[in-house]
Amino acid sequence: MAKGNWPTIPELLAQSAKRYGRHIALRMPQLKGRRFSFREVTYRELWELAGKLAVWLSAQGVESGDRVAIIAKPSVGWAVAFFAIQRLGAVAVPLDASLRPAEIARILKEAEVKLLFVAANRYEELLSLTDQVPSLAEVVSVEVMPGALSLWEVLPEEAKAPPDVRPDPEALALLMYTSGTTGDAKGVMLCHRNIASNVEGLIEAFHVSSEDKLVTIVPWYHIYGLTVFLTLLAAGATVSYTDDYRNLIEVARRCGVTIMVGVPKLYHALWRRLQENFQSSLLRRLLFRFAPRLLGKIVKKKLLTPEFRFFVSGGAALAAEVGVGFRRLGLGMVEGYGLTETSPVLTVSEPFTKRAGTVGRPLKGIEIHIEQPDANGYGEVLVRGPSVMLGYYKNPKRTAEVLTKDGWLRTGDLGRLDSRGYLFLAGRKKNVIVLESGKNVYPEEVEWELSLIPEVEEVLVYERKKGGTPVVAAMVYPNWEELSKQKIEDAETALELIWERIKEAQKNLATFKRIKSKDDVKLVDKPFEKSTKQEIKRHLYIRED
Repeated sequence: MAKGNWPTIPELLAQSAKRYGRHIALRMPQLKGRRFSFREVTYRELWELAGKLAVWLSAQGVESGDRVAIIAKPSVGWAVAFFAIQRLGAVAVPLDASLRPAEIARILKEAEVKLLFVAANRYEELLSLTDQVPSLAEVVSVEVMPGALSLWEVLPEEAKAPPDVRPDPEALALLMYTSGTTGDAKGVMLCHRNIASNVEGLIEAFHVSSEDKLVTIVPWYHIYGLTVFLTLLAAGATVSYTDDYRNLIEVARRCGVTIMVGVPKLYHALWRRLQENFQSSLLRRLLFRFAPRLLGKIVKKKLLTPEFRFFVSGGAALAAEVGVGFRRLGLGMVEGYGLTETSPVLTVSEPFTKRAGTVGRPLKGIEIHIEQPDANGYGEVLVRGPSVMLGYYKNPKRTAEVLTKDGWLRTGDLGRLDSRGYLFLAGRKKNVIVLESGKNVYPEEVEWELSLIPEVEEVLVYERKKGGTPVVAAMVYPNWEELSKQKIEDAETALELIWERIKEAQKNLATFKRIKSKDDVKLVDKPFEKSTKQEIKRHLYIRED
C-alpha cells in the first residue's frame, strides 16, 4: 500500500469484528490445581468492550495523542485496555510486568502518561505513583480485586458510541520501551503504519487464517509478542497466551494449537528433552536415525495436535541444529529476525527451509543492505522499509545515530546475505571478540556449544584482557542439580569438572574460538539477570579487567 493508505490498529480489529464477530478472538487458559478452564471472548465482544472502555477513558479526559500505559501480563483485560486506547487515537505504552516502581516512575514521567492500567497484584504498590508522576491522574486494575478501581467496574452499563477518532496512519500509536539489555532503555516511537505494514507482511509470510489457533508464551508488552498477537487477530484467528512453561504442551493441546510462538530458550529446552527421549530405547534411536518423519508424527500426535503447522522462534538466536532437528522430524520451525525499532519483524524463514541457520528473507517492503562486508560477507545489517520506527522518544541524538538521512536503520547486528537473499546472522556487532590475530569470535556461537554441557545451566562468553591481549572467556552458572548427582557440592571441584567438559565440547569449534585456560572460566553463584526475551543482560556482568 502507498504511504497514508495503511489501516490503523483499531481498524484491524474492526475489520475482524465485522467478518468474524462470533469467532473466539481470545482463549486464555487458567489452571486451578489440575483443572483447566478458559476465559473466552469473541471478536464482537472484544470490540464492544473496548468501545465501552473508550467512553470511560474519554470521560476521564484521555484524548487523541495522550499516553496511557499498561503494566500487566496478557489477559482479556489487557486486550480491552489496549484497544480502548487505540480507539481514542491515544498512544499505548505497554511496559514489562516485572519492572520495579522506580523504573516505572521514570518511564511514566518521561512519557507524561495520563492513566495507568495495572495487574491486580500490583495495584496497591503502584497507586502511589499518582503522587510521584505529575501527569498521572488514575491507576486502574485490569482485573477485579477488592479495594481496587477495576476496568470491569468502570464500563458503562449502556453501550454508548465512543468518540469517532480515525488516527492518521503516520500518527504515533505505540511507545515501546526497550528491555534495557544495553543498560539504557529507550522509548521507540511506532506509528500505525509501522504496525500495519508488519502485520500485512506476516499474514502473507505465515499464511495465517481464521482457522488458526495460536498459543504464545511471548507477552504482549514485548513488541514481538504484540505484533504476532495483532497479526493473528487481523486474520480472524484465535489467540491464547500462557506463561505456564510446565503445562505448556497440555495447554497447547487443549487449545487445538496450529502455531506455537516462543523464544529460543523454549525450543532449546524442548529439543534437549526430545533427544533424551529418543535415546531412551533402541527402537526410538533407530527411528530417529532412519525414519525421523515417522518419529515426528508420533511426537506430533502425542504432544501437539494433528492440525499443528509450525513453531515460530524469535527474539534471539536459535541454534542451527535445533531448527534443523525439528524440521527433520517434519515439525515446521519458522525463524524470524527483527528489532523493537522495526515493529519488529524484518525477515522470516520458511517452516521447512533447507538452509540451516538462516533467519529467512525480508518481509514485503523491507530492504536489507550489508555495510562494509568482510571477506566472508559479514558486515553490519542496515534495513529500510515501512515498519522502521519514527525515532526514539525525546532523544534526537540517539535517533540520528541509528537512522540515516535516507531512511536506513543501523541494526547493530552482523550478518550476510546469500545469492537468494537469505539472511544469516553472526551476532551483535558490539559483542564480537576481536583477537590479536585479527580473527573474529562470535560469543553466541561459543555459548551454544557450552550450553550443551549437562553441568552448565547458563553461560556468558565475553572478551577478557589478559596481559593486554584479548582472549575468549566465560562466566558459568553451574547446574547444581546435575552436579549433586555426582556428589559434587563445592565450587572448586565443580570448576574442575566443568573445565574438563568445556575442553571436550570445544572440539566442535575452530581452535581460535576456544577458551584456552581454566583461568578464563569463572563460576557465578546465581542465575544471570535476563530481559523479557530471556537474553542475559550482558552489560551487568562484563567489565574491563
